[in-house]
Amino acid sequence: MKYDVTIIGSGPGGYVAAIRAAQLGLKTAIIEKYATLGGTCLNVGCIPSKALLDSSEHFHTAQKNFKEHGIDINEPKVNFEQMIERKRGVVKKTCDGVDYLMKKNKIDVYQGVGSFIDKNNIKVTATDSKEKGKETKIETDKVIIATGSKPTIFPFFPYDKKRFITSTEALELKEVPKKMIVIGGGVIGMELGSVYARLGTEVSVIEFMPSIIPTMDSTMGKELERVSKKSLKMKFFLQHKVEEAKQDGDEVVIKAVDKKGKEVEFRADYCLLSVGRQAYTEGLGLENIGIKTDKRGTIAVNDHLETEVKGVYAIGDVVRGAMLAHKAEEEGVMVAELMAGQKPHINYLLIPGVVYTWPEVASVGYTEEQLKESGRKYKSGSFPFMALGRARASMDTDGLVKVLADEKTDEILGMHIIGARAADMIATGVTAMEYRASAEDVARQSHAHPTYMEAVKEACLAATENRAVHM
Repeated sequence: MKYDVTIIGSGPGGYVAAIRAAQLGLKTAIIEKYATLGGTCLNVGCIPSKALLDSSEHFHTAQKNFKEHGIDINEPKVNFEQMIERKRGVVKKTCDGVDYLMKKNKIDVYQGVGSFIDKNNIKVTATDSKEKGKETKIETDKVIIATGSKPTIFPFFPYDKKRFITSTEALELKEVPKKMIVIGGGVIGMELGSVYARLGTEVSVIEFMPSIIPTMDSTMGKELERVSKKSLKMKFFLQHKVEEAKQDGDEVVIKAVDKKGKEVEFRADYCLLSVGRQAYTEGLGLENIGIKTDKRGTIAVNDHLETEVKGVYAIGDVVRGAMLAHKAEEEGVMVAELMAGQKPHINYLLIPGVVYTWPEVASVGYTEEQLKESGRKYKSGSFPFMALGRARASMDTDGLVKVLADEKTDEILGMHIIGARAADMIATGVTAMEYRASAEDVARQSHAHPTYMEAVKEACLAATENRAVHM
């Protein structure tokens, strides 16, 4: 079979690229080695983790806040088996939706491992149990590599998928642990750590950097740490370097060195390793077409996301930049449109980042640390959720909005939010910055009362001559 474009990998980048290519009239095929479409995000990442995050937050709210709301119930109990089963249902419906979209857009789906014979011919080795090992050859004009990433594993980490686990196994545990050690206080560690902390697990987070969620504005990390200690009783051990991991009977044992050089030992039922991810490019046969990867498996691309081999593109987690589903989607659309002769673009500064803890954390643009490092003159305005009538009504008073603007022009350079619905609120920061709005522009807009979004207006007022009204 001959195709205009073939996509290897059906995660958010791959399947969105396939749909856009098909919409533009390109004969399209997609290759996926697993039985279900959707990649890491839909199967063992974004979607299942959010399902558990919501379930655990409902339990935590019922346990901690219902009484004050005037709702009297018997002491709630965790039915963990049902919680996991609901998560599986959410995943299935979402993956089935992608399958439907492939059929709707007349995209041919091949299940198996795709590898390059040469740049215009791909071999698909079936992984389906019925036809396992069967090989199919695909001829194609262009190829998009969208094979995603896998968790980074320390060389000394005894990853057994039972007690020493990654995010994949954390989504399928058979029990709520009594104690859990989380190595890595980034997005994944904080999200999954908070899930189990809400369900009653004693969670200890070990982080090498001086702050949790270290890639975001430091104000966000400090506030999330404070709230997590207060409401979830999570423990944090910052500036600790993990050097050993082993099992002692039914316990996992982690040895680390603190910032003063003192050895510290941690014991728990489970250890979740969440120190980032690395590109997954194994088995692609890249050597057959002359594409090399760096030590993390990443493929080099130009500004049009084309590799050193003409007609072969790469998107998402296998290329430079943040490993985010929505970043991969934007890249997939861009490549498809470039193939069709259009002239799309992506402003990578305006790809938002979100941590789906509660409160949520969301960020777009420059952090304060980045502005200081670059020497750019800026002003800052903040507004706490505590001062919002809407937040007091819902008992979601933790958090704040922080706006950074150019000192002279007042152009918004960054927006950082920690609080209820921050993941949805950050879209206004993306929109404002896409149109190069000033803090004054946003401050002059009418925001409905009472809403969480009033905090954005007030933070913008605070950034313009410290004019916040309700603080």
